[in-house]
Amino acid sequence: MHVIKKRGFTKDSLMTFDARTIDSTGAFLIGELERLDQTMHAPLVSVTWSRDIDLREDVSIADESSSFTNSAFAAAGGTKPGGKSWIGKDTKSITGIQLDIAKTPQPLFLWGMEVSYTIPELESAMRLGRPIDVQKLTGLQLKHQMDIDEMVYIGDDELGRYGLLNRTDVTTGSVAAGAAGPTFWANKTPDEILTDVNTLLNTTWAAAGYAVCPDRLLLPPTQFAYIVSQKVSGFADKSILSYLEDNSLSLKINGRKLEILPVKWLESRGAGSTQRMVAYTKDRERVRYPMVPLQRTPLEYRGIFQLTTYFGRLGCLELVYPETMQYADGI
Repeated sequence: MHVIKKRGFTKDSLMTFDARTIDSTGAFLIGELERLDQTMHAPLVSVTWSRDIDLREDVSIADESSSFTNSAFAAAGGTKPGGKSWIGKDTKSITGIQLDIAKTPQPLFLWGMEVSYTIPELESAMRLGRPIDVQKLTGLQLKHQMDIDEMVYIGDDELGRYGLLNRTDVTTGSVAAGAAGPTFWANKTPDEILTDVNTLLNTTWAAAGYAVCPDRLLLPPTQFAYIVSQKVSGFADKSILSYLEDNSLSLKINGRKLEILPVKWLESRGAGSTQRMVAYTKDRERVRYPMVPLQRTPLEYRGIFQLTTYFGRLGCLELVYPETMQYADGI
């Protein structure tokens, strides 16, 4: 039987007879009238975790877990158990304050990647003016940021950990149907959308004992783009986004506009693959993420290879007060 061998083609519109083309050093055949742009164009990636969460930076590479405590107080009244702590001038028995402290520990996971290249690769890259060591380090740092982004927002299925958008200890509700029938914002009026937002803020505020009202609302990009592009009415130049910011419960309670921001991880995150919005307060005392910054080992020589390992620790989202956050599905 006659076997026809196919020639391999590179992405450079040129032909090679090799079984595989390896261009990790960036060595291309350049035509005489070709102008090659030397700028490094990295993959299209967006990470927003640093915008939506504060870091807990007191953890170290030696720590294997991070923890926090929640304190509960109990105090009996003076003349009756549920009353005020009144005492008389001749009182001999005075009630005291009782304290209970609960600790919540969570693991810190070791993260690491290796950067390696051969001396010939390094020399070739230096000749071309495209440092392979710098580009590989850039790729490693990008992977690190992407992993943090995923851990902060949705956790890790394999490890059984949850993030900012899918915690099981956070109350999840559904928005009400609009006058037109469906719950989706695309079928609702600006006033109905405002009602959905303020209802979520109010229920979260009430769950927190009216001590903390959310100051941030996270939306799927689809819904965010809709409220940005849609006007309140045909006779107004104000978008629904501005309308929500100017009339939210947060503005009246916190004295500042509600921050409404898009998060790619929220697309189809709700029950039944519906769209979810998240209301919470961005405050290090209430929610934060423990992380140990990247460190590296000394450069190691192994034959013609040079390699170094970058490592750090990624923790689990710490939601100190779950009652200060709530989800609403169906928008």
